Amino acid sequence: MRHDSPQPDTGSRLDADRAHLARRYQAVRGQTRALAAPLSPEDCQAQSMADASPAKWHLAHVTWFFETFVLEPFEPDFKPFNPAFRVLYNSYYNGVGEQFSRPQRGLVTRPDLAEVWRWREQVDERITQLIAHTDSADALRLIAMGLHHEQQHQELLLTDIKHLLSINPLNPAYQRAWPLVSVAPVPTRWVERDGGLVEIGHAGEGFAFDNESPRHRQWLEPHALMNRLVTHGEWLDFVRDGGYTDPRWWLAAGWDWVRTQGIRAPLYWTLPRDPQALPTVFTLNGAVPLDPHTPVVHVSYFEADAFARWTAATHADQAGARLPTEAEWEAAAASLPVQGNLQEAGALHPMPARAGGGLLQMFGDVWEWTASSYSPYPGYQVAEGAVGEYNGKFMVNQTVLRGGSCATPASHLRASYRNFFPTDARWQFSGLRLAKTLIS
Repeated sequence: MRHDSPQPDTGSRLDADRAHLARRYQAVRGQTRALAAPLSPEDCQAQSMADASPAKWHLAHVTWFFETFVLEPFEPDFKPFNPAFRVLYNSYYNGVGEQFSRPQRGLVTRPDLAEVWRWREQVDERITQLIAHTDSADALRLIAMGLHHEQQHQELLLTDIKHLLSINPLNPAYQRAWPLVSVAPVPTRWVERDGGLVEIGHAGEGFAFDNESPRHRQWLEPHALMNRLVTHGEWLDFVRDGGYTDPRWWLAAGWDWVRTQGIRAPLYWTLPRDPQALPTVFTLNGAVPLDPHTPVVHVSYFEADAFARWTAATHADQAGARLPTEAEWEAAAASLPVQGNLQEAGALHPMPARAGGGLLQMFGDVWEWTASSYSPYPGYQVAEGAVGEYNGKFMVNQTVLRGGSCATPASHLRASYRNFFPTDARWQFSGLRLAKTLIS
């Protein structure tokens, strides 16, 4: 699953510019502090499940990254803030050394939150000095990499806190409610696209993770993408039609998952006793009534695939509906600006599509499940060293998601970005867009 350090883009000149990098460092680190501001020390300590991490751990781990991968090799007379943190906040880098058990991170009450903040402040001072004085381009590229790594953890901090707060019967809100306004629903419409030979992958400008390369060619059959994301209202139709109780729509592994886990609806839904009433949905703004026009969120790949199969069989105008491949998605998104309901908007919840032509909501709102397994591109090679552990060793039993979410920073995204999670994961801001093959 997507957690930790990416790989540097060796061609990035912009990130190597000292003034730009210093400004970006202050902005990203400051945003992490702002995201943690609504949280109490108790909020930051607790861990709700093995897949999630405490907010305190996120704050410490991203600081560990800068101390371990930047200061240790490049700072003259380097000394760690606390040598014990090398193991305590190492996520999975075997090249660095031992790691503390992930499911038990919430049991580590010491260091306390105040000491983690002091560590961050000390590392910030040292990184700022390093940016100003180092002659090493490698050091500057690793700092740029660390900032993208931190932006990943900004989103993980929000999704992990949401899961934690959802367990509390008081339904506490992370932030005040957003000002919802009535928006007319956008009708579904297929946007047809020609097939042919396309290029996907990082084009070489700016930062990218190593799993976005090499850029390569893929053949696409003529296809169509739905103009907008699938909504809560459309998903509610699936629920009311018995979608979670009918094995026809499910992959075998997905049907086993539904039965053994007792899955009846997307994560954070509370179904009412009256089947005609609207469910309640837990959000970072607390529990709210389901808005049928907002994109459905917190669904697994299993659920997304089952919904596509159900739609294809029950909606004549959407016959052949399926999930898009990641190549279809990227070819469609490549010419579009990275803008939408992203972290900077502050909603931290998917919003209804606004009327418009072409493809809507391609960036932001929800990560879009694709039909593509997470695997290496042709010619992919794992980088040497500990930071090379990020991608290669996870390229099995994962599925690709595209487009970012309402919790993703805009400066962290691009059309070639590949997120990935297991097929049953749904605590991330994950949703879907439908596609279909055009048959002449």
